[in-house]
Amino acid sequence: KVIWTVLAAILGYASSLPVGEDALCTAEELAKYRIIFTGKWSQTAFPKQYPLYRPPAQWSSLLGVTHSSDYSMWKKNEYASNGVRDFAEKGEAWALMKEIEEAGEKIQSVHGIFSAPAISSGTGQTSTELEVHPRHPLVSFVVRIVPSPDWFVGIDSLTLCERDHWMDEVSVDLSPYDAGTDSGFTFSSPNFATIPQDTVKEITCSSPSHPANSFYYPKLKILPPIAQVTMVKLKKSQLGLSAPFINLPAKSNEIIDTVS
Repeated sequence: KVIWTVLAAILGYASSLPVGEDALCTAEELAKYRIIFTGKWSQTAFPKQYPLYRPPAQWSSLLGVTHSSDYSMWKKNEYASNGVRDFAEKGEAWALMKEIEEAGEKIQSVHGIFSAPAISSGTGQTSTELEVHPRHPLVSFVVRIVPSPDWFVGIDSLTLCERDHWMDEVSVDLSPYDAGTDSGFTFSSPNFATIPQDTVKEITCSSPSHPANSFYYPKLKILPPIAQVTMVKLKKSQLGLSAPFINLPAKSNEIIDTVS
């Protein structure tokens, strides 16, 4: 009787423990996706200080990882790792890839790394394939905004699994983020380290609240999306095929007053 009482208490305690997002995934063994990154950084949408040369507006290569909830590439309002700092400031991926590999070796939290080519203008598309597993259903990635002090876009721990199945398609509008490691206000600001380091912050039309900020549009309610990412589940017959060009219509952006 005592043993059953203790056992019941243990089971009751265990059932009350929080369950990670990836623990709820009971989908088929694995799934493959085509990830399409679309740059929407145009002079029409973002006219202020738009970089036209040395270098013109463009995007770095995309670096991402599929993983479990035990791993985090970056998080809003937390400090960026050395690897994310190097990538956001200089587009150097070596340190970030090393961090990903070490996390995978130590806690088995990483399923795979994926990358897509850079885009040589502010608008355009790049794509690649990725693979997710029921124990590693989350996707994270970063793309550096070029030129910029330490600005990037990306996704933090987006799940592609819904209980017992993989989603067919997921699209997310992307906003710019400040890695908190460089104090420049404009796209072409010289390197000026932030000491002490700040946390990762989303850049909005009013934050940082300074007229010199390249994304400062005080008459806008919100910034239009600077990029968009779409992940499409591949059927077995589609594996290895080139990615289709996805024509993504621009969403309207409400403006309080007209802006010249």
